[in-house]
Amino acid sequence: MGAGHAHSRILAGVIANRSDLPVVLPFRLGAGTGAAGAWRPGPPHAVALAIALAVFVVVGDAQAAPGTPSILTTLLKWTPLLATGFLLNIAISFIAMAAGTVAGTFLGLMQISLLAPVRGVAWFFTQFFRNAPWLVLLFYCMLLLPFELQIGGTVIPLPAWMKATAGLALAVMANVSELVRGAVQSIPFGQWEASEALAFSRRQTLWMIILPQCVKRMLPPWMNLYAILVVGTALASIVGVNESMTLTGDILAAENRTELLVPMYLYLLLWFFAYCYPIARATVSLERRFQVR
Repeated sequence: MGAGHAHSRILAGVIANRSDLPVVLPFRLGAGTGAAGAWRPGPPHAVALAIALAVFVVVGDAQAAPGTPSILTTLLKWTPLLATGFLLNIAISFIAMAAGTVAGTFLGLMQISLLAPVRGVAWFFTQFFRNAPWLVLLFYCMLLLPFELQIGGTVIPLPAWMKATAGLALAVMANVSELVRGAVQSIPFGQWEASEALAFSRRQTLWMIILPQCVKRMLPPWMNLYAILVVGTALASIVGVNESMTLTGDILAAENRTELLVPMYLYLLLWFFAYCYPIARATVSLERRFQVR
């Protein structure tokens, strides 16, 4: 018995090392080893943006009227106000991503339902909101949603940023629905057959076997979608939300200095880049770590 058990362990190790079957690498938060898990920093885009900002600051100061404050001093003066607007961008992205992920997960599971009407309805909503321009969704939410809701004797206000969040959440919902559908259908069908042989119900197979494997496959594109969403929150300025883009325009109007235009928007661009670029690099690292071999 002992020799047979040892032989089984050796055979399992050989199969694990030499099998040609596609295997998703295990999840590890630590630094990876080898080419697949190593962190590879990208080109110094942040340095290029900083240099461009410095060049425009110097050029702008040279063109400014005598006695006016320097552009760098002006940027630092308005940084606290700009930070409040940027935090609103981040808050909108968090709430829209959370709500869209929850709704999109259920919508994606509806797309793989055994009932044809459920699949058809889920497919329609997914394709409709996935192919609708984000700005159009924002306008519809701003115009169709009321300014406040009255539930019993309680009045719940709906500010502009909340309506914009709802519009962005619809786009996230549709994209997450496709992520869930694609990830579930990418799992080999043998997993379903093995679960059926073990007398698992369809719900047990989904929640205990299929979806845990889908998380690793969905995580990199999900993170990429969040980075796109953060950049897309700047669209909320068009519908009247006082986020960073709107506040940047207000700052330029208050200063009334043409030489401040390019440095101010480059400064805001640097903020978005500093927030989104690490997410993009983490996405690339996870794609290498979780790739199917």
